Amino acid sequence: MTGPAPVLRLEHIVKTFPGVRALDDVSFAVLPGEVHALMGENGAGKSTLMKVLGGIYQPDEGRILVEEAPAVMASPLEAKAKGIVFIHQELSLAEELTVAENIYLGELPRKRFGLVDWDRLHAQTDAILGKLRVGFDARTLVGDLSIANQQMVEIARALTVDAKAVIFDEPTASLTDAEKIVLFDVIADLKAQGVGIIYISHRMEEIFRITDRISVLRDGSYRGTLKTAETDEEAVTQLMIGRKLDLSRTPATHALGDVALEVRGLSCGDLFEDISFEVRRGEVVGFYGLVGAGRTEIAETLFGLRDPSAGTILLNGATVRIQSPADAIARGISLVPEDRKGQGLVLGMNCRDNMTLPQVQDLRAGPFVAEGAEIAIFDQYRDRLDIRTPGWKQLAGNLSGGNQQKIVIGKWLSMHPDVLIVDEPTRGIDVGSKTEIHNLIRELAAQGYAVIVISSEMPEVLRVSDRIVAMFSGRIMRTFTAEEVTEDNLIQAISGIGAEAGDKVA
Repeated sequence: MTGPAPVLRLEHIVKTFPGVRALDDVSFAVLPGEVHALMGENGAGKSTLMKVLGGIYQPDEGRILVEEAPAVMASPLEAKAKGIVFIHQELSLAEELTVAENIYLGELPRKRFGLVDWDRLHAQTDAILGKLRVGFDARTLVGDLSIANQQMVEIARALTVDAKAVIFDEPTASLTDAEKIVLFDVIADLKAQGVGIIYISHRMEEIFRITDRISVLRDGSYRGTLKTAETDEEAVTQLMIGRKLDLSRTPATHALGDVALEVRGLSCGDLFEDISFEVRRGEVVGFYGLVGAGRTEIAETLFGLRDPSAGTILLNGATVRIQSPADAIARGISLVPEDRKGQGLVLGMNCRDNMTLPQVQDLRAGPFVAEGAEIAIFDQYRDRLDIRTPGWKQLAGNLSGGNQQKIVIGKWLSMHPDVLIVDEPTRGIDVGSKTEIHNLIRELAAQGYAVIVISSEMPEVLRVSDRIVAMFSGRIMRTFTAEEVTEDNLIQAISGIGAEAGDKVA
């Protein structure tokens, strides 16, 4: 055998659930000091494979080797003891405890008689936090941190262990650009120490920036491993989904209608100021900017989740006051939130009930909900949006990310809104499902909806938008048409460069 032996190897792993073969003879290996991407569409088997590795599931067939020695991962604690460390996309922190207590939970340093050595605990934690260049310390309550900083606490946990392999699952989903740079530096340090890195992400630019090899799963089966330096996005995508994708923008072929939504001088404290724009029926207006630019806060204000401090909102030419989400819904504004799992869905509820939740009061037959009406609504939007699920009884939490997003979109489309706001429409969704969501947004515009799309991904906002509102520090810097926007002038605008007085009103 040439080259170094893998720090981690999974051989011929099979895992079956009732009616589903989630993993079918999957083999996967990570070398010391390499960053190895694991890619695949939602539902391809990535999470199941990692849960087998982490001791959450036991494989039906196959084996795991750590530094070429067979290992049985009977539990997550046993996986960690063998040097396998997970940094999960879904945060698993105790918000009422401090950063130090979370990082060393179950492994607090002790003095005589079993007392916690708080001085050593805080010193060890602050040393780790110093490597991550964060703005909080060991004594900070986790519940007081932003989601991005909580993600940094998760990352800090990996640095407390003599890790042989570290698995990063969508680690940048909640991070700012500055925090991403710190994360990539941490990964480079781990790599230099000979640690093997498994990096799971749907963000191609990250994959091609930091990884050495890319392994692909499709439909629970291993499809191949590519050297990152010797491949490209098209080849990886085709391996993932078994077909080529058309990533070009579909130009509008329909005429725009009347103005559905107009905003004049809208402000909300320190979050955003003097925001003016309009959205016509049949139009997609994209909002693009850095984290903290105020994009999501504008959406929340339009949906009645925040009270504006100044400004006017007009719907179909009439001034309205929106004081709650119920007001917004009644007036024809719907919001697909950024956090679909936390705010858009009830994961333990079935697909039908999620779809009809906002209008359940209108579907009553006497004291009971009319089940037939609910099923009819679900069937209509399952077919219309191509939601892939065995049936309405399936729990929303068991769907792939792309199908979960379609459930949320279908829920609001069934309310027949005038204005549909979609915040981060494809966050955490694989490339194939992204294309479906992008096409769906364009189709909704063609059907006459006024659509606002908020996105942190430049290719996405360029692809789906008819016009793009560029924001910086709570203000609109410029508004571009699809024909005049370029990556350069968009980056300048969201960096606060090159704004012109005439460009501030959309």
